[in-house]
Amino acid sequence: MDEIVSYQQQDNVATITLDDGKVNVLSHAMLDALERAFDRAQESRAIVVLRGREGKFSAGFDLSEMSKGPQNALKLTTKGSEMAHRILCFPTPVIGVSTGHCIAMGAFLMLTCDYRIGLSGSFRTGLNETLIGMTMHHFGIELARYRLPASYFNRCVINAELFNPENAMLAGFYDAVAAPETIDAEIAKTVDSFSKLNMGAFYGTKTKSRMDVLALLKDCIERDLNMRF
Repeated sequence: MDEIVSYQQQDNVATITLDDGKVNVLSHAMLDALERAFDRAQESRAIVVLRGREGKFSAGFDLSEMSKGPQNALKLTTKGSEMAHRILCFPTPVIGVSTGHCIAMGAFLMLTCDYRIGLSGSFRTGLNETLIGMTMHHFGIELARYRLPASYFNRCVINAELFNPENAMLAGFYDAVAAPETIDAEIAKTVDSFSKLNMGAFYGTKTKSRMDVLALLKDCIERDLNMRF
């Protein structure tokens, strides 16, 4: 598997780890490698644990690639949206483990996971697009509207607030927060819980309950592609 995305499988659990040696920016190369890892997990019908390197889950899109021009930026954001959409309708459970800072598109990927575990510590999580001068794309707005509590939507999407792990859980980015010494046990407990489910029933219920939002997000991808510069 690609150096920046590693794949390890034990029994019915695939661990996919993002690690570019820096802040795990979502470049074309990173997203392509992530797609290949999910292809492999899907072929194996494995439960997925998606995690980052120590101290970092992801800082979001690679701004050096985004700055190469609007069309290149559009291509990269579309690829990210398509990856997020895939995770939302992935046939087996996807457990997101935020191993540190989780920002922008990194936070959006966390929002797509079926269960999200944050690591306690001096980390920040949130959507900083308006803070750095980016207008949120339609896909991101609607994904946030779907996953975040209404009372936090404006604070996260428009105001670009960043949260510590405990407050990020209140804001809807995580389902649980674990200390460094207990996070492996929390992951194991979550995997065990999902392993007891009937995967056919899980997938059927997941896709049926998300049918409308999945269609909306597909439409958002098309709307974002048709933006004029």
